[in-house]
Amino acid sequence: MPSSHTAVVTGGASGMGLAIAQRLAARGDRVAILDLDGAGAERAAAEIRDKGDTATGFAADVTDRAAVDAALAATRETYGPIDVLVTSAGLVAFQPFTEISLESWNRVLAVNLTGTFHCVQAVLPDMLAGRWGRIVTISSSSAQRGSPGMVHYTASKGAVIAMTKGLAREYAARGITVNTIPPSGIDTPMSRSSQAAGHLPDSATMANAIPVGFLGTGDDIAAACAFLCSDDARYITGQVVGVNGGTVI
Repeated sequence: MPSSHTAVVTGGASGMGLAIAQRLAARGDRVAILDLDGAGAERAAAEIRDKGDTATGFAADVTDRAAVDAALAATRETYGPIDVLVTSAGLVAFQPFTEISLESWNRVLAVNLTGTFHCVQAVLPDMLAGRWGRIVTISSSSAQRGSPGMVHYTASKGAVIAMTKGLAREYAARGITVNTIPPSGIDTPMSRSSQAAGHLPDSATMANAIPVGFLGTGDDIAAACAFLCSDDARYITGQVVGVNGGTVI
């Protein structure tokens, strides 16, 4: 039976978030794409609608609770209560630890951690009322293995993993599952920008370091995410589901 949920995907204008939004819409969900790039969010939604699926784009900075609340209110008005959330909005940064400014530290945590907090807290009342919900946070394998030169990023994503586990235990008995996907070696616009800036090796070098021998795509993340957001995953909560080609085991 096709899904028919109201799903919110943050950071859905491009990369992994876009692939997730497309996958959820294709299975029958009504998808709201939230992104700092509001025009990009609406373009992505229009492409989904062109395929006959249902989506709307909204501009929203996940660090701004009022903006998040406004976008979610518009989502509810258009599609009804929200019962699926994927927090894909994120900010990556590369700096030696001793050169990380307080401003940079706060900004990375504001997007990756506090932004996740805002979105989860804002949708939970809908899920609690419906006694059904699926939340998937997007963390990072950097938080699992440690990554030099980006400690603020790894700290923020490690906190997302910890928050996911706490939420899972707190709401398991209310019909809500909460899991996290920490990607690694995924070919996205963000990773390409990091390669162009010299922060990451080229794609061939990266692929050689991955046990399966190739880079993943947004579709690989989307496939795992769609499963975790389904009834089939009802007995899975609080889990760190690595989609990484065997890089972290």
